[in-house]
Amino acid sequence: MAHNQDGNHTQVHYVGDSRVRADRPKMYPKDYSEFPGRTEAFFPDFLLKEWMVAAVFLVGFMTLVMAHEPELGELADPTNTGFLPVPDWYFLFLYQLLKYKWAAGKFVVIGTVILPGIAFMALMLAPWLDGTKERRPIKRPVPVGIMLVTLVAICALTWAAEYEHELQLESAIGKTPQNTKVIAQDEQGYQIYAKNACIKCHGDNLEGKNGPTLIGTGNRHTAEEITKYIDEGKGTAMPAGMFQGSEEEKRILVEWLMKQKQQ
Repeated sequence: MAHNQDGNHTQVHYVGDSRVRADRPKMYPKDYSEFPGRTEAFFPDFLLKEWMVAAVFLVGFMTLVMAHEPELGELADPTNTGFLPVPDWYFLFLYQLLKYKWAAGKFVVIGTVILPGIAFMALMLAPWLDGTKERRPIKRPVPVGIMLVTLVAICALTWAAEYEHELQLESAIGKTPQNTKVIAQDEQGYQIYAKNACIKCHGDNLEGKNGPTLIGTGNRHTAEEITKYIDEGKGTAMPAGMFQGSEEEKRILVEWLMKQKQQ
């Protein structure tokens, strides 16, 4: 407040500028206390929770690993013609992919590099391909579509690989080559073979069931090798001592197996 020359009071008026917004946004980061219960700091709050969940999962996973020993198959046997090798279940979809003509042979680079590379890059770039803040799947078609296509493709290829493998096993069991005679069940060697546990694993006609086929054994092994397999076993599927016959019966069985040759 000021005075003029006459001693009277002079009033001062303050005028606001309407061009300055009173509700203009703040120029500093929002404090998380403004949104209680809706958000949290990434470090250390959110990251600590993720670490705790990961630690619980890791402990549970390692407990299962130590409690259940992995199943081991038979020892590698290059003479076992009834064995059908397949990769582990998590690689079955790639194994099946390489069976198709457009992804194998001259085009094997498509099945081994191009298609897996496209799928990997699509999954890696999914967060940048869709920048929406929506959390509902129906509002996020790009990342959800990529994930669904990937999951369906992996599941379908894995199922196809397993299905074809089962068909191959079924066709291999009980299949006798055209140049191999059907086993004569009235022979003494066959009767010894059937009386022991051999027939349960190798089949009525040596075609192989739970064990490898014995068709053409005489082409692949000597009498000494067959005798050694009978006495000492072979791998975990055929332990020693499974043959319960006498030495004379063992000799007859070995001679009979040596006659099983493919012409």
